Formats: sequence, structure tokens, C-alpha cells
Amino acid sequence: MKQPFLSIRARWLALAASGLLVACGGGSADKEAGPEQQALASGAGTSAGSAQNAAPPIRPKRMTQRDAVRLADQTTFGATETLIASLRGMGAGAWVEQQMALNSSRYTRGGSDSVHRDVGPVGVCERAGASPNCWRDEFSAEPLVWDFYRNATTGNDQLRQRVAFALQQILVVSELEVQGTYGLRNYQNLFLEQAFGNYRELLRRVTLSPVMGDYLDHVNNDPVAPNENFARELLQLFSIGTCELELDGRLRGGSCQPTYDNTLVRNYAHALTGWTYPAGGSTAWGCWPEGTNCQFYGGDMVARPARHDGTARTLLSGRSKPAGSTPAQALDAVLDSLMAHPNIGPFVSLRLIQSLSSSNPSPAYVNRVARAFNSGRLVLAGRTFGTGQRGDLAATVAAVILDSEARGDNPTANAGRLREPVLFMTGAIRLLGGRSDGAALGWWWGEAFKQHVFRSPSVFNFFPPDYPVPGTALVGPAFGIHNANSALERLNFLTYLLDWNGSDPDDSIPGAFGTRVDLGSWQARSDDAAALLDQMALAALGRPLPEPARSRALLAVQWWTPATDADNWRNNRVKTAAQLVLAAPGYQLPR
Repeated sequence: MKQPFLSIRARWLALAASGLLVACGGGSADKEAGPEQQALASGAGTSAGSAQNAAPPIRPKRMTQRDAVRLADQTTFGATETLIASLRGMGAGAWVEQQMALNSSRYTRGGSDSVHRDVGPVGVCERAGASPNCWRDEFSAEPLVWDFYRNATTGNDQLRQRVAFALQQILVVSELEVQGTYGLRNYQNLFLEQAFGNYRELLRRVTLSPVMGDYLDHVNNDPVAPNENFARELLQLFSIGTCELELDGRLRGGSCQPTYDNTLVRNYAHALTGWTYPAGGSTAWGCWPEGTNCQFYGGDMVARPARHDGTARTLLSGRSKPAGSTPAQALDAVLDSLMAHPNIGPFVSLRLIQSLSSSNPSPAYVNRVARAFNSGRLVLAGRTFGTGQRGDLAATVAAVILDSEARGDNPTANAGRLREPVLFMTGAIRLLGGRSDGAALGWWWGEAFKQHVFRSPSVFNFFPPDYPVPGTALVGPAFGIHNANSALERLNFLTYLLDWNGSDPDDSIPGAFGTRVDLGSWQARSDDAAALLDQMALAALGRPLPEPARSRALLAVQWWTPATDADNWRNNRVKTAAQLVLAAPGYQLPR
């Protein structure tokens, strides 16, 4: 598909935007880190007690525009004027409570399990009469990309989707290594189903997923010399991390004390043997190894006790896998050992804070969220979130969003994060009254931005959570895929939406409607250039552009008059305001 380029008008706007970036200031990444934040970024540790603050109350007064936009940025795929008005009327606690009760989004598109159930010498896509889009529809994750962006731009259960998006970037599976659309669909639906469930149950379901079994090589594992790939990532990336942590997320004792060694990794790999594919798969040559099921993704893996290591194995947290255990008993011991480990609360809490709220939370913020994770309950402003079971994600997510560091009009100097490409695209589309069927946001824009959903380059996701922001003591995960090229691609994307009119529907995609924005509601306000610019900024940033940026942007918007373009001056005013506001650092770095 042809790549967009900066039109003459957009090039002029890009130059204006470069001045706008300077005029606005660089956001959180350009602020000097304070002592507390420098300690967090560098790993310096203090006792957990220094950060043990009680969860602060939510202010009873009506939510401000700035705070409502912050809340939309943290809990949805992009603010809209209607959403902001609703948030201001409801308040943060009621909004979170309402969103947790919604459960409508699912991945539904793509082929059936016949690709593994009906296997013969000739592949499904090579048989006579196979669809020309067979590989796309039956084996790839592309149909899931369509569902992802349709849900993100139009769905009501925005918080569930945002949490699921955060979780899928922790517990990563990639289409680059696993093919079978129905199986990838099952795996991604886990995160929507368990977004406000319990982290222990989510770890159990991920461990038993045949898709994860294939991705990290622990399905049909050898009980004598097991592959250690999944066991290592279960510890390193999915649960406790590599260094012992205080409850506030800082390194225990101020330096890295390893949480595990290679012997423990092997013990976990042995403990997790004895699982094969669910029944239903076939091959033309029979299943292998002997006594296992053929490749099939239609359900959880099933136990094969004959292929389970029967030796006693020492695990973390004073737990062990007893000799003669069944695969299910060993799995319970593994999960118990991880959920009892003191690292899991701060480790998971920090990842969720970084995805939803801020890349550099204070230790006190991490501490409060980790306490909610550990207790499984958050009681705040007359509302109770969670079941009281350790690892409750409803309590944890509520603690992330309702914390004083996430709320209010005056974020701390180091608050915020770089808006990752997926959220930049969906945010622009939603703000401008649009929607997307996802077709253009995968292979085209996802590849251009290096964040093609479901195609992570590795189990380490698209970017690391501790990516350092150059010239600061801060971290910025999304900066790991951000550079001068991708910064210009963001302007190109706005050109694509506003000047190219997005994308037409692809006739080969069921129910396609393309990617479009609808500027009608903004055009109705375009007679007053200043009001248009300010209202656009209020919806995108929660406040007007600061001076002198506002004055410079207003000149660009006002240039369009009946004299300069008799037919399209209103439309061009909206486009100019949208490009300058969405290019501003306040939007790129929401705080």
C-alpha cells in the first residue's frame, strides 16, 4: 500500500509544529528528575516503610476538564468530547466502577480450528478451492487486528480493553512464532476475560495455553531434560523479575539481589512438564512424541502424567514440588510459590502503572498499588473494589487509576508517559469523530510505527519497561521505538487521516468500513478560529495551548478564510487546528 507523504500544507504545519514543540516545552521527559524519582530510575533502594502511605481520598468536588482528559487518557483508547462530559459528571470512582461492569469486547474474526483438526498431506491453504486469503484468515493474526481496532475506536468497555492491552504486553505471544488464527484468538480473549479477575488465574490460564506452550516451548516438554524457555520467562517477565524488590518497587538494599538462579529455573521447568495439547488435532503421520496429542489450540493443555517429572523440586517462597506429584499438583505449587513471593505485587503493579498512568511513578505510588494487589481489595470514597484475594486485578487497576498521583489538575514533574503509537492512532481517530476497521493500522501503520499489534518481535514486547530516556534519569518504555523517523510518521498519520481521507473499505474483509474521521461537529464551530482551537485543545489536552504556542497556532488556523479557499476554508481550519494540537507535546506526552 502506498505510503503517505507530507503535503505542502502539512510540511508548513510540521515547521509550525516544531516551533510549537519548543514553545510548549518537552513534557515530563524534559524535566529534571527529583531525588526520589532519580532513586527509582537508578534502582537506589530504601526501606519499604519510607513509602508506606495510605491511599488518599478522592476529592468530592466536580471533576475538572484537565482531570477528565487525564482519566480518559489512562482508561480509554482516546478522549472524545462526549466522553469527557460524561466523566466530569460521574467522577473517577463511578467511572471505573461502571467500566468494570461492562464486558462486551471479544475477538471473533478469523478461521476455525480445521487448520489443525483436518490435517492431511496437503495443507489447508494449498487445497483446491482454498480462498486466496486463506493464510490471512486461517493462520495469521490479521483478523484479530481488525477486531482490536474496531473495539478500540468504537467499543464501550474501554477500560477492560486498555487493561487487556497492558496485560498482553506483559504475557506476550507473537504471531511471528505461532500461527493459527483460532488459537491466537483464544489466547487474546483470555486478557479480556481476566482483565479484572485474579492474576494467579491469569498465570494459570497462560501456562496451560497451547499457544504459549508452542511459543515458549513447554508443550510436550521432556521430563528428563526439559526446555527451560517458558520457566525462565515465567520468572523474569511474567511474575517476579530478576532482582529482589521493596514493596515500593525499588531494589532491596539498593542493588540487584537475584531472585533466582539457573538451578531454580531448571526446577520450574521440571515442575511444569507433563502437559500436551488438548485433544482434537491430527496429522497425516501421527502425533509425536509418543503418548502426546497432536498440535491443537482448542482449549487448555491436558495432563500426561507419564511425561511429568516425578522428582521433588525446590521452588521459591519456601514452596516445593513434592515427589510423585501430578502435573496439576505441580502447577499449583508453582503458582503458589509465585503468588507468595514479595516481588509479585510491586512487579505487576509497576507494569500496570506504566501502561495506564505514568512511566516513572513515585515509590509511594507503587507502594499503594502493590498493597492493593497484595490485599486484593481497595476501599476508597465509599466504593470497594476487589474480592480480598491476593492478586485481584480489579483492586489493582482501581488503585492505579484512583491514586492521587494519577488524579487532579497538577501532575508531578515526572508524571506521564510517551503516548505509544497504538494509542496515538486510536486517540486521534476517536477525538476526530472517526472509527477504524483496523485494516490500515496493521501492515501499513503498525509496521511504520514498529507496533504492529500481535506481532511483537520477541517475548520482551515492542519496547522494554526500563528503556532510559536520553539525557535524564527517567525511563520511557515507548521511547524504545521512538526516533526522528517515527516522530515524522506521526505527522504523516495525521496527513493520512485529514488530507488523504483515511482508507476505503477492503472488499475482501467481512464488514469492512475503512478508516475515517468525521469533522462535522468541529466544522460547525470553525467560524470562530480561536474558539475552535481552544475547544480542540481542551478535548485533547484538557487545557488551552500555552502561550506563545497558542498565538502561533491561531495564526495558522485563522489564515483559512473565504478569501483563501472559498469552498473548504472551514474544513481546512479544522484540519490545521487538529494537526497542530495533536502534534503538540502535551498530546504526545500526556501527563
